[in-house]
Amino acid sequence: MKAMVLHKQAPIESEPLVYTDVDKPEPKDGELLLKVICCGICRTDLHIVESELPLPKLPIILGHQVVAIVDEVGEGINDVNKGDRVGVPWLYWSCGKCKYCGRGLENLCDNALFTGYSVNGGYAEYMIAKEGFIYKIPKNYDDLHAAPLLCGGAVGYRALKLTRLLERREGNLGLFGFGSSAHMIAQVALNKGLEIYVFTRDKKRQEYALSLGARWAGAPTDVAPVKLDAAIVFAPAGWIVIEALKKLEKGGRVVLADIYMTPIEQLDYGHIWLEKEIKSVANVTPADVKEFLNEALKAHVKPDVTIYMLKDANKALNDLKQGKITGSGVLKIA
Repeated sequence: MKAMVLHKQAPIESEPLVYTDVDKPEPKDGELLLKVICCGICRTDLHIVESELPLPKLPIILGHQVVAIVDEVGEGINDVNKGDRVGVPWLYWSCGKCKYCGRGLENLCDNALFTGYSVNGGYAEYMIAKEGFIYKIPKNYDDLHAAPLLCGGAVGYRALKLTRLLERREGNLGLFGFGSSAHMIAQVALNKGLEIYVFTRDKKRQEYALSLGARWAGAPTDVAPVKLDAAIVFAPAGWIVIEALKKLEKGGRVVLADIYMTPIEQLDYGHIWLEKEIKSVANVTPADVKEFLNEALKAHVKPDVTIYMLKDANKALNDLKQGKITGSGVLKIA
């Protein structure tokens, strides 16, 4: 089968992903063989390629926003059938036995495996998935528009929940960075009655945010017309966290939604005084994925997708790095 394989971490400009033939995997008991239709690209993939995240294994096949068809069902699986259309997110498997799993925090599992990081992912024609960690794709979504929901959408939704504004169903929410995750979460937040204020240096993204219903859009250093009750930082830049804190209302919370971020420098106590908080997001739980797929349907979330072929994964990730993708990039596999 064909796959894009990473043998050595390097700048994406050097095209480190290699389009090559690899052995087709075989499912064991409790596993599924999936024929991959498409796979979303993610900034986490870029962090992995460029060694900003250490890798537990090499070579590795990246990709954790996978839409696929079940091709083979391993022994012991009763609730999944050949031909089912399913999605595979970042959390590939959790142990179900540690103290975090026992509290419904599988995202913090001591023994967790992650798709396209700990195990091979969806930048390939076939992949293996675990029972209990795949998700039925809503019929309203075609394959290409479903893929970004599985990470950008699900992680963004967890960040949105952690702002605590969904409990109030009102408030001023700041979104810092307006890429794949933010443009989907904005649609959910607006459907929940929140007012959205977007902070991005890209003028086209500002215009796009306004077209989706944002109340205001400007640069991260601009002064917004209101104080923010909460903010989500999607950009992996520490200095933006300081800007978000400056714009926060008393008792507000800044949620950091990226898996990697540059250092947060000069964090003066005044930035967090008056009971302001900083909360990070780590991965997603199965419940997050299921809830978000349901909320996406209710809000009629439509990801803006740019399509690439599998062999063009290096170009896709480089375009992501250069800010050339407005919404979400998706690799077409099948």
